Amino acid sequence: MPTTHVAHPKDLMTMTGTALGPTASLHITQERIDQFAEATGDHQWIHVDPEKAATGPFGKTIAHGYLTLSLANCFLPELIQVENVSMGVNYGTEKIRFPAPVPVDSQITASGEIVAVEENKGGYKATIRVTITAEGADRPACIVDTISIFYP
Repeated sequence: MPTTHVAHPKDLMTMTGTALGPTASLHITQERIDQFAEATGDHQWIHVDPEKAATGPFGKTIAHGYLTLSLANCFLPELIQVENVSMGVNYGTEKIRFPAPVPVDSQITASGEIVAVEENKGGYKATIRVTITAEGADRPACIVDTISIFYP
């Protein structure tokens, strides 16, 4: 499905319930996992030690949950583009869940849904539920309600 284009932030007001995506896939490499470990200081062996992880519960290393969560921001512009904005602000998140791991070398994609929109101090605050899934997985890897404010 192509990116959803919204002509003006106020048009979001009528879009609650709109499905978004899916996106193109993104390959999760050991290098990406290792870079995230370096950036955050989270060097848990299930993420960074392929040899030990091979004998662990997942049979290989897995991406950090917070790495998967951070990729929601990578996928959002592919899910929705709001035109005629002076700026967009990441306001926060709600209801973050990690139902399934992302094994190294997985291909992940995202889909979304606009779950709420309201006017907010001259802008339009949109809550978009982003669901990130690893190819072939039975359950999503991450579900997060992202909150953005778009200012005309």
